Amino acid sequence: MIGGMRLRWLPGPLTGLALAVAACGSGDGPRTDVKTPPTDTRSAQPSAIPTPTGSVDPAAARVIRAWADTLRRGDVTGAARYFALPSLVSNGTPALQLRTRADVREFNRALPCGAKVIKLVPAAHGFVLATFRLTERPGAGSCGSGTGATARTGLRVRKGHITDWLRVPDEEPPPDSTTTS
Repeated sequence: MIGGMRLRWLPGPLTGLALAVAACGSGDGPRTDVKTPPTDTRSAQPSAIPTPTGSVDPAAARVIRAWADTLRRGDVTGAARYFALPSLVSNGTPALQLRTRADVREFNRALPCGAKVIKLVPAAHGFVLATFRLTERPGAGSCGSGTGATARTGLRVRKGHITDWLRVPDEEPPPDSTTTS
């Protein structure tokens, strides 16, 4: 329950999807390509498992940026209009299905920070991996010490609306070159 609303908890497969989205398409730092073994060692060459390539759909990018900008201004009702019904969300919780506009407004109201999009990357299964810079925002909640930090979310946009909003782990900081093992 968020606030007074009843939400439907969804089982663990969404957790796996969130991890898959987090692992795909970041493009930062060293990368190890996974190879499939050749079927015929005399002639076959290993092939890389395909990963999302290309760019983020401009329409999806517009929706994500508009949602973040609207919420950052403190317009919870306006931000809720960017979500489809039903939609799935997970902010470090088991997945929740938001079935009504009231559910979506409450979810957006419960986010303590505003956010500015700083990076969008295509990810698996039609998701966009968004990195946000957290800000204070008018309305309920306080970003507090989170202000200025980054947060990442896997979002899927269909027909101009957010259908899935999954908080994913933040990017790993680069290793400190002064640390010795």
